[in-house]
Amino acid sequence: MAGKLVKKSSIPGVSIRQLVEEIPEGCSTPDFERKPITLALQEGKNAIFRAVVCGEPRPEVRWQSTKGDLSNSSKYQISSAPGSKEHVLQINKLTGEDTDLYRCIAVNTYGEATCSARLTVIEVGFRKNRKRQKEPQEDLRKELMDFRNMLKKRAPPPAPEKKMETEQVWQLLMTADRKDYEKICMKYGIVDFRGMLRKLQEMKKEREDKMAQYINAISNLRHIKVSKDGVASFALELDLKDFESKIYLYKDGEMIPYGFDNQTKHCLRRLGKRYQFQILDLRPEDAGLYQVKVEDAVVFSTELEASAIPPRVVVPLAEARCEEHGDAVFECTLSNPCPNAAWHFKHRPLRLSDKYEVSVSPDGLTHRLVVRGARFSDRGLYSLDTGLHASSAWLVVEAGKDKGLQTTRADHQHLGSRKSAKDCRLDILEGQSAMQSSRSGYKPGTGSVSPTAGGPRSYFSQGLADTEVQQGKATTLSCTLTRDLGPGAWFKDGVKLTAQDGVVFEQDGLVHRLLIDCVQGAQAGRYTFVAGNQQSEATLTIQDPPIIAPDVTEKLREPLVVKAGKPVTMKIPFQSHFPVQATWRKDGAEVVGSSRRGAQVALGDGYTRLCLPSTSRKDGGRYSVMLRSEGGSVQAELTLQVIDKPQPPQGPLEVQDGRRAGVCLRWRPPKDDGGRVVEHYVVERRQAGRSTWLKVGEPPTDSTTFTDAGVEQGRKYTFRVRAVTSEGTGEALESEEVLVAPDAIPGPPSTPAILSASSQGITLTWTAPRGPGSAHILGYLVEKRKKGSNTWIAVNDRPISERKCTVEDVRQGCQYEFRVTAVAPSGLGEPGPPSDAVLAQDPMRPPGPVQDLQVTDTSHTSITLSWVGPDAQDGDKAQGYVVELCGSDSLQWSPCHVDTVPGTSFTVKGLRPREGYFVRVTAVNDGGHGQPTALDTVVHTVPVTGCPKFLMDSKAKDSVMVRVGDTIRVPVSFEAGPMPEVTWLKDGLTLSKRSVTTTKDGLTQLLIPTAGLSDSGRYTVVLRNLQGKEAAYDFLIRVAACPQAPGPIRLQENVPRTVTVQWEPSPDEVQGPPLHYTVLMRSSSHGSWREVADHIHTNHFTFLGVLPGIEYHFRVVAKNELGTSRPSDTSEPWCLPRQRGRFTVRAPSYREPDLSQKPRFLVGLRTHLLPPGCECHMTCAVQGSPRPHVTWFKNDQSLEGHPTAYSTDMLGVCSLVIPSVSPKDSGKYKAVAENPLGQAVSTATLIVTAPGQSISHGICSEPLRCYPQMPQLVDTHSSRKN
Repeated sequence: MAGKLVKKSSIPGVSIRQLVEEIPEGCSTPDFERKPITLALQEGKNAIFRAVVCGEPRPEVRWQSTKGDLSNSSKYQISSAPGSKEHVLQINKLTGEDTDLYRCIAVNTYGEATCSARLTVIEVGFRKNRKRQKEPQEDLRKELMDFRNMLKKRAPPPAPEKKMETEQVWQLLMTADRKDYEKICMKYGIVDFRGMLRKLQEMKKEREDKMAQYINAISNLRHIKVSKDGVASFALELDLKDFESKIYLYKDGEMIPYGFDNQTKHCLRRLGKRYQFQILDLRPEDAGLYQVKVEDAVVFSTELEASAIPPRVVVPLAEARCEEHGDAVFECTLSNPCPNAAWHFKHRPLRLSDKYEVSVSPDGLTHRLVVRGARFSDRGLYSLDTGLHASSAWLVVEAGKDKGLQTTRADHQHLGSRKSAKDCRLDILEGQSAMQSSRSGYKPGTGSVSPTAGGPRSYFSQGLADTEVQQGKATTLSCTLTRDLGPGAWFKDGVKLTAQDGVVFEQDGLVHRLLIDCVQGAQAGRYTFVAGNQQSEATLTIQDPPIIAPDVTEKLREPLVVKAGKPVTMKIPFQSHFPVQATWRKDGAEVVGSSRRGAQVALGDGYTRLCLPSTSRKDGGRYSVMLRSEGGSVQAELTLQVIDKPQPPQGPLEVQDGRRAGVCLRWRPPKDDGGRVVEHYVVERRQAGRSTWLKVGEPPTDSTTFTDAGVEQGRKYTFRVRAVTSEGTGEALESEEVLVAPDAIPGPPSTPAILSASSQGITLTWTAPRGPGSAHILGYLVEKRKKGSNTWIAVNDRPISERKCTVEDVRQGCQYEFRVTAVAPSGLGEPGPPSDAVLAQDPMRPPGPVQDLQVTDTSHTSITLSWVGPDAQDGDKAQGYVVELCGSDSLQWSPCHVDTVPGTSFTVKGLRPREGYFVRVTAVNDGGHGQPTALDTVVHTVPVTGCPKFLMDSKAKDSVMVRVGDTIRVPVSFEAGPMPEVTWLKDGLTLSKRSVTTTKDGLTQLLIPTAGLSDSGRYTVVLRNLQGKEAAYDFLIRVAACPQAPGPIRLQENVPRTVTVQWEPSPDEVQGPPLHYTVLMRSSSHGSWREVADHIHTNHFTFLGVLPGIEYHFRVVAKNELGTSRPSDTSEPWCLPRQRGRFTVRAPSYREPDLSQKPRFLVGLRTHLLPPGCECHMTCAVQGSPRPHVTWFKNDQSLEGHPTAYSTDMLGVCSLVIPSVSPKDSGKYKAVAENPLGQAVSTATLIVTAPGQSISHGICSEPLRCYPQMPQLVDTHSSRKN
């Protein structure tokens, strides 16, 4: 299809192309109900794009990417459920190469819809660094060699193709500050600064003219700034001409929705004429160009740069575990680099030392903290703070697995032990039997009793039992022996206990007890009681759940009351010795934290917090938080009550017309009173066509009905009801527009019937109306209007009781329409339908009979009649005629047409062949039918025979000239009935087979496809009918070709300074059409042929004005009506010799001056001060003869063959170019110009500043020229300046 129609979708960013011109009913082009969204994910995860597509017939959907196809099924999974409109593209195990623009295309028979979404894969910094290190060294070496070869080239590279500036960049320049022009031009590649200013002035004038349609003034433009809270805002003041003008917000050319509160990402705050836009929850994809439009005029443009967006935590810190003296590693990935990110330990800044190793990936995104030789004192909460966002995680240090029954020195200190580990070893377990007994007994965790290996008998009637106790409480471990085996000993984790360990030993007969008054966390472990060669073991577990202060629990018992729309934060402080996990629930359902508009759950060091940015009624309810740790769990509950304005009363709002009593309203109480008791209701009404609501009553809260007696009959009203509480007035329940019915009015009378019409008056009558209100009719009002007018004029001022009226006020010759309105005590009724138009004039007389009725033509199925109108003396003028037929065997006349015949001729068609008919014609007008006029004889349907004749117009030619090879087509029209016999002759003989003749419907035609010379002659067409009557027509055809070329040309001079051209005649001069000759000439001074004579009928021509020394060439061609022959040229040119005199020229002698000069510098080198990475041009101008050779030196060393610098010499202007300077390029440079007469030297200094060091323009003697993005343009400008 040559052109495709472009349609607009309701979804921004969707392009629809219609492939056909018309779409059948019930079908449609494809469209997107939901398009895929842009994603930014960490590498290793899976990306899922979802699109919902509609269209009839159901479109086919395919996915594409700009880098290639998606045929790898293990990498790309494309799916769609049967019968579902949703189509899914899943990309597995993301890598950095998956960053691309993905496009979804939906196609059916009638169109194609396309949308796209970008996928950004965030690579972890250290992984990227490792990936770079794994690249082959050969590739790096090859890249380095290519770069060196590029620098060795002396010719500057070609200038890059200039990119077209987009309309958005110019819009940004129009609203930017003048101090920002240079930065914007450098960023978007605009190098013609003066041209930019001129174009900017023209665009500003066009913009002001367009803005003047919608705004009076614009001022106080505030470009985008990002606050400390991470909110981007920009503002402007607008004085709108129309407050109803629509304001749109665009980002990078696409319209984005915005709200008027903080619940949307983009919101607008308006205060008078000031408009402030805010962008919440900033993300990297929010960077771009933002524009504000009033209707279709752009009024403000500003740019949010990616560097201004605060970094966010993409991959948060994870809990780290390590053994004692091991290394713990924390890693956190940010969305963009943050040099000010700081590490904290237990909410205090981390002091860097050998113990803590902090590093950042090359891309500045991944921050790493390594804790070397972790100890138990290093346990706690570590966090990375970026200023606006933070990420925290716990470090858990575990004891080593190879310590057996020994404890660390820290554990001994917690137990208060003063003994060495060597003295505290198992003195009580001696020999191999003790080791064997330690492996037998009960299962771990339930307590165990182990006898000796010598016998199966146990001496414990009750062994130690596993015990659980809360920290700080008292506990007792006890066991009972069957006989006395001595005092016994107590051990903890293989270490013997003493009274100095904070425990108490008791023995009551055969019962042995271990008492601990205040259990601490270090006292948890495996306890063993040993008596003789018997032992019993048990585990003491200390529960240390998080602790919530009692005063906090007491405060949580009272409901938390907050107004709707306000933020609320529920913070629960606690104390815990272990890492804590917090789970919030609302009415039993878990609350999932979100970083956008929803709930935000935070867990810090010693607190958990639930934040609702903007509360609503549905947020109210019972909340609970469960704190879990290794030491146990604890739960806290609280009630949140959200109060708001009441909802509108429940509808529908019933409206009943009480006639004289007024209007009765009914409604139901609101479904939600907003948490406050309804005090009363407010009832308001508004009359149709007005914008003001009028308060009509305040019924109490226990009444849901109200009667409004202040309405007027016959008017339309709208009512609304609102509930009022202590929080304010709620939304309104509005009714439909209702009509307060007045008393019944009479209906419309019938259409008036015309009884009579004349120039004196028109009489009409009608019937009475029916229906309600028509019982008591006081009278009728009659109105009239001229045909074609919309204005009705009253005929009578007072109602008339009769249903008949004569309208006398009429003008003769005008047409009128009438209508009637009934009048009752309740008022005027609806007017009745208008009557047909009636002409106000006296009655007409019927016309007289028609005259000269005759039959002009007949055929097998038709009869054609003609007549003359009736005489004016016999009646009025006829307005039409009626033609009637009667069969020869019938007595009934029947009309031959539907309406009257306007003219004086008519053809009756559809008759039976060879039948006889009687014909009559009657004239008619408004006065009636005249007397019919009939033919006396029967008319038969047979063709009328006559002599055939040719229909030739004045343009017909008796002679035709045709070129050989052309087609001859000669049409001849004739008139005859019936069809005659047609005969074609050539020179009195029949035509040859090459000639083709056709005859049809009064036209005969001669066709000769390819004309030849033998086709010339006189052709005759003969028409002969059945009666033998003939008609003939003849014409002449001449077939000829273009003439042949003339014969040889002879030149002779009969008269001085003239030349006579003679030639042999063309062979076609004797035979064929007449011809003539044309003579052309060209001379040595004019190379082209020019015509010197035409229409020559002789064979010679004399050319005048021949000049000596010039050669003349002549050409002759023959011409006739069909064309021109090939030319005949002279074999030799005609030339008259030129006589010249001799003269002598003496050249003066002169002495050539000595221009030798030793080299000297016209313009010397200048000192340069540049930052790293810029391009440096050192330029000087040198003069000397012979031309001097210039050599460049740096620190007295030649720069010939230097890999990173090259020199140029253009007509004495010498330049040394360094594409990208670095600190090692600093030094003293020297240009030495030499020739045989001497040498000259010019020196200068190049200073390259360190990174980050500012450049003072007062130091540099030459303006700074540093354009890293446009080296070619810098070269041009610097050369021009020098």
